[in-house]
Amino acid sequence: MTGTRAPDVHPSPARMRVADLHPDLRRAYRWFPRPRIRHRWQRRMAQAALALIPSPRPTDGSRFERVEFSAPGTGVRVFTPVDPAGPATSARGALLWIHGGGFVIGAAAQDDTWCARLAERLGVVVVSVEYRLAPEHPFPVPLDDCLTAWQWLQDAASARGIDPTRVAVGGQSAGGGLAAALAQRLLADGGPRPAAQLLYCPMLDDRTAARRDLDAVRHFAWTNRDNLVGWSSYLHAPPGADVVPDFAVPARRADLTGLPPAWIGVGDIDLFHDEDLAYAAALRDAGVECTADVVPGAPHGFESIARGAEVTHAFQARARAWLGERLAASADG
Repeated sequence: MTGTRAPDVHPSPARMRVADLHPDLRRAYRWFPRPRIRHRWQRRMAQAALALIPSPRPTDGSRFERVEFSAPGTGVRVFTPVDPAGPATSARGALLWIHGGGFVIGAAAQDDTWCARLAERLGVVVVSVEYRLAPEHPFPVPLDDCLTAWQWLQDAASARGIDPTRVAVGGQSAGGGLAAALAQRLLADGGPRPAAQLLYCPMLDDRTAARRDLDAVRHFAWTNRDNLVGWSSYLHAPPGADVVPDFAVPARRADLTGLPPAWIGVGDIDLFHDEDLAYAAALRDAGVECTADVVPGAPHGFESIARGAEVTHAFQARARAWLGERLAASADG
């Protein structure tokens, strides 16, 4: 598959420092441990820790449900807003959400709090995908699992009070990359398509992982050495090859015409900053509406690592407002 050119890059410092961080984020990142994912035992330890996350507690604002699919380790976690006045009188919008973890770690449960709050604040159903991970399950398995979740949501929409034309896709990091790839695949398949794409620091371009000059930068939270492990595991091949399979690498897609509107949020000291802005530019060149929200001094995953920071609250408010407007606009046709 041919695609768009590799992103232009801006010079990076040899080593990221705490002083490079936004002031609101310095405390959270000062001692934040970088994930260890190179070895299988390290990934297993990370997954074991995630397995200890308790199920969400019942709240007055949303209802939680787990649905398991036939393939072991797959399914969805459903967060449905509770209307104090009783059942909703009209169909709701929805978001199909995909968690991050570099394709090799992570679980849907890690985003339970965020999903529940989004369901409550926007009055939409949030469906969080549990997908299988590389390297044990390389491409196309994780994307196929996300497609299965999309199809389940479309089939279940009517019974759950969801308008199937008002469903967005979204995700963070590798989940953002999977959401972008899912939007591309659904467009190519010619069936129902998402109303919008909500992409937090999406992992979009394997060619970044092929750049050894970035290894020494030591980005906060996710370095290019981590990136190499993630993309190599997912593609089951070294990243940066001349040709990659269709829908494996969103940034390599040649024709982006017809994709749904996108919001891409990323920090300016995130490893993915350049590839994310390059993808945003490619979307606009293809006539796709795209909002790029760049946060100064913000590294990878800051919205999860520093959830209480003022800069995070403002960032999340902008993301919610954009998604709410897109789903409302979609409802009006």
